[in-house]
Amino acid sequence: MEEGRRGGVPLLTAKGLTRQYGSQVVLAGVDLHIRRGERIGLVGNNGSGKSTLARILAQREEPDAGQVAQRRETRLVYLEQEPRFDPELTATQAALLGLGPWGAALARYHAACHALEAGGDSTTLLTAQAEAASEVERLGGWEPARQAESLLSAFGLERLEGLMGQLSGGERRRVALAQALLSAPDLAILDEPTNHLDADTIEWLERYLLEQYRGALLLITHDRYVLDRVVERTVELDQGQLYSYAGGFSAYLEGKAERQALTARAESNRQNLLRRELEWLRRQPKARGGKQKARASRAEAARDAGPPQEERRADLKLSTTRLGSRVIDLDDVTLEVGGRALVQGLSLKLTRGMRLGIIGPNGAGKTSLVRAILGELPVSAGTLRVGDNTRIAYFDQARSGLEDEKSVLENVAPGSDWVDWNGNRVSVYSYLERLLFPPDRQRTPVGALSGGERARVALAKLMLGEANVLILDEPTNDLDITTLASLEELLVELRAVTLVVTHDRYFLDRVATDLLVFEQEPSGERVVRHYVGGYTTYQRLRRERRAEESRAEEGQQLSKTGKPTTGASGVARAGDSEGTVGAVSASKSDNLSDQPGAPALALKKLTYAERKELDGLGALIEAAEAAEAALKAEVADPETYKSRAAEVPELTMRLAAATAEVERLMARWEELETRASVR
Repeated sequence: MEEGRRGGVPLLTAKGLTRQYGSQVVLAGVDLHIRRGERIGLVGNNGSGKSTLARILAQREEPDAGQVAQRRETRLVYLEQEPRFDPELTATQAALLGLGPWGAALARYHAACHALEAGGDSTTLLTAQAEAASEVERLGGWEPARQAESLLSAFGLERLEGLMGQLSGGERRRVALAQALLSAPDLAILDEPTNHLDADTIEWLERYLLEQYRGALLLITHDRYVLDRVVERTVELDQGQLYSYAGGFSAYLEGKAERQALTARAESNRQNLLRRELEWLRRQPKARGGKQKARASRAEAARDAGPPQEERRADLKLSTTRLGSRVIDLDDVTLEVGGRALVQGLSLKLTRGMRLGIIGPNGAGKTSLVRAILGELPVSAGTLRVGDNTRIAYFDQARSGLEDEKSVLENVAPGSDWVDWNGNRVSVYSYLERLLFPPDRQRTPVGALSGGERARVALAKLMLGEANVLILDEPTNDLDITTLASLEELLVELRAVTLVVTHDRYFLDRVATDLLVFEQEPSGERVVRHYVGGYTTYQRLRRERRAEESRAEEGQQLSKTGKPTTGASGVARAGDSEGTVGAVSASKSDNLSDQPGAPALALKKLTYAERKELDGLGALIEAAEAAEAALKAEVADPETYKSRAAEVPELTMRLAAATAEVERLMARWEELETRASVR
């Protein structure tokens, strides 16, 4: 990033910030400087105080001690997790409030228009309408309204004139995000902006922040790809202290591993010093000289310092039961809700070891499909069969099984001091501590917890059952990075079939063996496709499929006109001169030739070189799968995170590359094998 954008006097300076809630210290003398154009990511465990720090920096909350200084005339905008709006405003009007006086003038104009329509005093209202319209023109005209509508559409909001009081929580957050970006502030503090956004919209937001937004940014998010691609500095709030690392998520992991290694060495040195001094003290008579007293004091200081508090991770374990030969089968399933077809003709067989990620735009039907699998929603056509031995554990996105007025203890183990967990009978208090709920939080009403803590309560309840199929609907919303890592390890190691509805691309690359994607064609038609592999593999396969479709369309045009078509580069293109159709999806039934309305292209016989290539592909695939399996084992091994934490980002990238290579080889094998049958 250019030096001019991140240098100079800080826009905002925080010094000695202290904040305490009861006995819990969340900020213990925190200092932070944010310079012009600087992009900072703020991470930390749930309950560590990230949102508290954000509110204090935005001057929405006062610290117990310390101060925040904001440079004069700095325009700061704060996106909170639960934005509040006038319920009578439309989505567009609410977004335009980010433009200050311009938005206020437009609101007056619309209010006068609505009052006129309702039959108010025309003379007074026409004057007010004209004055407001004149003010809108003076402050920049009507173009910002079109910009607001464009932003809201980019965020997937369809009801631009819908009243804020009638929108869902996720829709209100998207309006608030559009409002924040539309105001083009000098500093934006965004608290979990990617929650309730689908994967495509998150990628759009990444590009917007990188290419169009020019201000400084403090970004609180658990989206690890956003952290890696957008921020240039990552700060971690841990036990009241702030630690800074240059770079995004990968650099943060490496820096944190180095810090923890230094802390471990310091603790080892302290223990050695303490052991030596105690041995010396035991051998000596009562200390009388000044040097002896000083040495004794040094030993006592080393003893009293105590060890550093180790970072703890949620201990997630689940008892599994034996799977039958049938898990869940969908055969030509059509699913309609309110007369609208969400799924048409879907056939899918869930098998042992499958971890299926389900992604797509909000409102596409992902949760409805989950409800159909759970038996809560009937299918409109086709058959959906659940195996006799299939035992499902369900984690819903609304965390609806929680009772807000009751404590964590009462939600997890009502009326009991013991729970049966993973084949053992353990104290509920000990169990909750292993899920990162210290004793003082165990009696807290669930309604007073943060979103991430509520998610952990729901996980704590789920872990007490037995299952062989897990269905998780938006499990990654609000969870911190360490808990996400624990959940990823559980799913990879667990001998169970998993269905996960999530927009977390990093999570899908770590966990998913397959993806079920709700897509919209350029024609507007909605389809559901099955891909093998994680999110990165899906992106590549989708690009290849679209490129193949584009070539096929050009081939159709050529066959009609007899003239080559011209591509975007201005070079004449006649499509695929050999007339072959490759594997454009990891799903075996997803080739172009299998799709309704696809062009019937002739398959060319294999050349001698291609036959030799086909003969050698089996060995190449076997070697690639072995390499992938070895990397999967390393990534899934808890010891990797303990002794080689700095290598985890590289291992993850190598695993993604290995998976992509397996899929590339398989796609090539399918293509050549299909053509080998041509006579």
